[in-house]
Amino acid sequence: MFQRFKTFLFLALSSIMLFSCMSNKSTIYINNPNLNHEVPVTIMDTIIEYQLQPRDVLNVQIKTLDAASSAYFNLQSENTFQQFSPAALYLGGYSIMKNGSINLPEIGQVTVAGLTLSEAEEEIQKAVRRYLPNANVIVKMVSFKISVLGEVNAPGYYYIYNEQANLLEALALAGDMTLFGNRENITILRQTKTGMKGMLLDLRNPNIFSSEYFQLLPNDMVYVQPRKERNQRDNLSTFNLLSIVFGAISSVVLLLNYTN
Repeated sequence: MFQRFKTFLFLALSSIMLFSCMSNKSTIYINNPNLNHEVPVTIMDTIIEYQLQPRDVLNVQIKTLDAASSAYFNLQSENTFQQFSPAALYLGGYSIMKNGSINLPEIGQVTVAGLTLSEAEEEIQKAVRRYLPNANVIVKMVSFKISVLGEVNAPGYYYIYNEQANLLEALALAGDMTLFGNRENITILRQTKTGMKGMLLDLRNPNIFSSEYFQLLPNDMVYVQPRKERNQRDNLSTFNLLSIVFGAISSVVLLLNYTN
């Protein structure tokens, strides 16, 4: 009787483990059959020029030969800029107001919403040169933040110190997906002027680079959905615990029968 029970238990465990195993194909990124070891393959992608919006934060540096003039317009010291945390960069930056402009000392309001970063830099430079004819302006965005959630090894929000970032870079920042991350269904949530929009991306699709959602924008949220094997593994853990308990009980009973 107990031998039958142990045999049944072994077969049940083997069936569950076999059912829950994932194929190698399901964990491969960018499954493009054209990629090879000899010749590079051209991959078409889509680059989006982000247009600034209210509540974005800009760091504006005004460069002149007169150090005193530069210091008056710059909110942050050039020597200590690299030591600032994201919070300090926010406090020392220029927030775009609801009317789409930033307010520079003495110069006044300059409208930048709806412009790309390079266009905003040109617009601010025009305004500054009315007061400082030989000044050069450098504008950087310090509020480029993305959130990565779900089946990744290090979920959280990350600041991007670059003008562009894509989905693969976001996953790299979050320590890559776990084994149970669903590569076929990655949700990208994006705030637009007309409200929140969402898109599902398939990382196994070789055409993913051409999606406008592959290139991330400030405040995008990336959610990696779990595979169904996640629940199966959790159920298997519970089953393993029960099997250990039943195994211990059966061993004790067998020992008692043997001693009697």
